[in-house]
Amino acid sequence: MTVPPEYQKYQSDVIVDLLQAYDVEYVATNPGASFRGLHDSLVNYGDNSPEMLVCQHENTAVQIAHGYAKATGKPMACILHDLVGLLHGQMAVYYAYTDRAPVLVLGATGPMNESKRRPRSDWHHTAQSQGDAVRNFTKFDYQPHTIHGVTDSFQRAWSAMVTEPAGPVYLCYDALLQETPLTDEVVVPGPDVAKAPAPMSADAGVLAQIVDKLLAAERPYIMAEFSGRHPGNFELLVELAELLGVAVWDVNSALCFPNRHPQNLSMDTDSLAQADAILALDVVDWEKATAKLDSTTRKVESFLAESCEWMEVGFHETGIASWSLDYGRYLPKALSALGDPRQAMPQMIEMVQERLAGNPALAERLAARKTTIAARHAENFARWAEEALAERDASPLTTARLAAEVWEVIRDEDWVLGSGTLRQWTRKLWDFDAAHRHPGKGLGTSTQIGISMGVALAHKGSDKVVVALQPDGDLMFDAGALWTAAKHEIPLLIVMFNNRAYYNDWHHQIRMARARGTDEGKAHIGMDISGPEPDFATIAQGMGVWAEGPIDEPDAVGPAIRRALKVVKSGKPALVDVITRFR
Repeated sequence: MTVPPEYQKYQSDVIVDLLQAYDVEYVATNPGASFRGLHDSLVNYGDNSPEMLVCQHENTAVQIAHGYAKATGKPMACILHDLVGLLHGQMAVYYAYTDRAPVLVLGATGPMNESKRRPRSDWHHTAQSQGDAVRNFTKFDYQPHTIHGVTDSFQRAWSAMVTEPAGPVYLCYDALLQETPLTDEVVVPGPDVAKAPAPMSADAGVLAQIVDKLLAAERPYIMAEFSGRHPGNFELLVELAELLGVAVWDVNSALCFPNRHPQNLSMDTDSLAQADAILALDVVDWEKATAKLDSTTRKVESFLAESCEWMEVGFHETGIASWSLDYGRYLPKALSALGDPRQAMPQMIEMVQERLAGNPALAERLAARKTTIAARHAENFARWAEEALAERDASPLTTARLAAEVWEVIRDEDWVLGSGTLRQWTRKLWDFDAAHRHPGKGLGTSTQIGISMGVALAHKGSDKVVVALQPDGDLMFDAGALWTAAKHEIPLLIVMFNNRAYYNDWHHQIRMARARGTDEGKAHIGMDISGPEPDFATIAQGMGVWAEGPIDEPDAVGPAIRRALKVVKSGKPALVDVITRFR
């Protein structure tokens, strides 16, 4: 700390003490006067530790923390100015909630002491309870009234935030509280204080029944979604799946299982339809993979046999709130165990080993089952490789060609895919062989550039190359995020997935036109990003980011990405704008 010896400590300094005690490395923010006390404490009392990142929008600040949490499993902080900043950042907080990301959202309010409020500004920017704005999609919120409530609420918020199912929390600090000199003794928790409870264990009896059903089944599956978020779980699932001889479907909210593993049958709905037993391992989005959807009529029809038995290990009911419907349709199951996969998988591995010991017939049957699964896996990847060659030389590029071009450049690097999967082509053509390769699929428009920056920030200073396959509509929402990447030298390789349209919605309008017999040729109205076409390379250059493009010739893409990679490996962001086809 660089403050002088005679320095009078302020109450906002205690917040910095807490951030440092909990090893928070960064705090992202869009500047605001409501936390001027905390700001001064961070840069002077705390000597810019945690390091502050300047963002052009509150959504970006939250998204960077979101991406950092996905990549590391550890929370990052962001600060949202007063009521107005909180309202700006609401959508990003909601996305962090649905994606189960532990994000520490700090906020501030004008003085609750009316006599200390500035005319107009402090009144317009202050609410009776600012936490109301995000209470429906945070795990905990609190506005302490005294400095003693700051330490208590911080510890409680942190513990709630990181306990699975994880999620964002919001702590709001009165401006006057921040700016008041510290006169009372406040104890900050030391390194021996437990920051969160240990993961919960599942009922061993139910786990044993699940293991027995998976062993007895003919075509069993494990479907995994969020289990890969914690260190070691990627490897544990490989061990468990190999022992059980089951196929695995990775929903991809986190990378749970290597895509090139011979037992990975993700995205193979025909094989999944033959399943007779499925274990959902920390899964929320189970229905999308297992049902036929007519997007025009909204008719959903399961393609699984009625005799297929569902079983579940995870957090399910513990993560349900009544405001957002992010929990999806209820999954009827034969067996259900409430527990953390970190605890459940080792238990199940031990149970399988006990059943295999001295039972060569069982081992032989599982080996045959794995051979069948591996053959189907090989067929899938051979078919996808062939499909990727269709219209390979087309201009603009197909999404498969773009995925292949990026892969050729980065495949020998220690790479990380920050966001986007190019409509699953990366999962079909790349080799996701390690847990850190991908923190999970992209979310909605206005999320991906910020989340990718957070992933890149998490790996800053390492030899990892973080790639963002960046949709054009998403970057249009917050092109200012590029400036933050340049200012703070966040090394991120941004490859534009630029089809000059909000094509997902465009496709919905095509469906409506066909269903109603209206003019399909008008489906682009209100959907296209053209006339004029944004020049993303020029935009990026204006923000201080090295950039090339637009490029629509396939053979020119690889060399441009290689030039950009050199910039990224020097520690700075780079962007290549590639024009792609709609499909």
